[in-house]
Amino acid sequence: MLSCELAIAHNNSVLHFVFLLFVFVLYQHSFGCFKLYVTNPYRSVPQGHMREGKCHLLLGNAMAATRCFQKVQELEPESSQAQQELKNAESILEFERLAEISFEKRDFRMVVFCMDRALESASACHRFKVLKAECLALLGRYPEAQSVASDILRMDSTNGDALYVRGLCLYYEDCIDKAVQFFVQALRMAPDHEKARLACRNAKALKAKKEEGNKAFKEGSFEEAYDLYSEALTIDPNNIKTNAKLYCNRATVGSKLNKLEQAIEDCTKAIKLDETYIKAYLRRAQCYMDTEQYEEAVRDYEKVYQTEKTKEHKNLLKNAQLELKKSKRKDYYKVLGVDKNATEDEIKKAYRKRALMHHPDRHSGASAEVQKEEEKKFKEVGEAFTVLSDPKKKSRYDSGHDLEDDDMNMDFDANNIFKAFFGGPGGFSFEGNSCKADLLFTSHNHLLIPCSDCTINH
Repeated sequence: MLSCELAIAHNNSVLHFVFLLFVFVLYQHSFGCFKLYVTNPYRSVPQGHMREGKCHLLLGNAMAATRCFQKVQELEPESSQAQQELKNAESILEFERLAEISFEKRDFRMVVFCMDRALESASACHRFKVLKAECLALLGRYPEAQSVASDILRMDSTNGDALYVRGLCLYYEDCIDKAVQFFVQALRMAPDHEKARLACRNAKALKAKKEEGNKAFKEGSFEEAYDLYSEALTIDPNNIKTNAKLYCNRATVGSKLNKLEQAIEDCTKAIKLDETYIKAYLRRAQCYMDTEQYEEAVRDYEKVYQTEKTKEHKNLLKNAQLELKKSKRKDYYKVLGVDKNATEDEIKKAYRKRALMHHPDRHSGASAEVQKEEEKKFKEVGEAFTVLSDPKKKSRYDSGHDLEDDDMNMDFDANNIFKAFFGGPGGFSFEGNSCKADLLFTSHNHLLIPCSDCTINH
């Protein structure tokens, strides 16, 4: 009897020592002691199996832990503690199973959730921590992933999985050179680490292709640069930050190639990947300006100015707002069919052409509906010419001011403008294609075009 009590006391002493070591994270030493303990002839003590099972459980070895707790139940069928620990082990196995399925489906949030639940019982399991860190990186939660990986490396600096995760975070943050260093180190510690090998290959390929595109762009080879950036975008869809930059770079090239709608689409893709990417907002806003989509441009510039309140961004926003205001008025340049930088002579020539084209007398034989539409256009042409031929009015118009609010005389008669331009009742003639057409007015100010057989579009 005394011998048995001494044996139990010895067993408890060993187990207590082992458990204290485990608390201080000396796992290898702990299990070394267990190996000595299992050779003890009094190993049938339930406490030994319970504590061994707890060590397995904390390290994430749920199957080994289950066997230990089942042994306790054999020795103590009524043990409620063994029953609870078995449930914990079963929960870990279930979370592992769900995590594996979720990872294959790329549901990384679910994987993180499962690993968090599993780590509540297996708090010392590096395998669970690494999987959680990898998924945090894939979700773009780089600081959290870095923190988990760093904690593991502080305890085990040779852990290839943790080195891989550190590299993955740097890779996804577009620090490709540093990322490659970690991938190489991970492969040095674990030569068969396939994920590290693939990530290292992708990182090198992505960097090379991006640099080729940048070089082509600087040399003015825009088509080549466009193709190179497109190739780079196919290398790794998971690299959000680098791909956002590639989309923005391709948008810059697209705008140079006058592929403005494609450039807008690329900027939108870049922003979808990185909502804080100011350069993509600026590039898209400029493309909106170039395509006269002023409301969209104002919206992007407002976003930029709210983020970075600089003088340059304020001026860009004000200019877009001005163009938006101007776009809501009649576009007199479009009415005359001239560019906004048209000279005085070009404006006069354009008025001559449009006034003759839309003069009511030219359409006297058309339907009432057509006559009404042409008369409206004739008046708009006169209005446009009145503003654009007057330097003061033109200047105010170009700067976005409302001419009526400026007390400028905007009350005019299209027929009077026409007569004044063509010389009034005295008639007007011009040469063209060996033909001379005389424009004459009747006493009722109707236009006569006697050259009815002429092929010129007077």
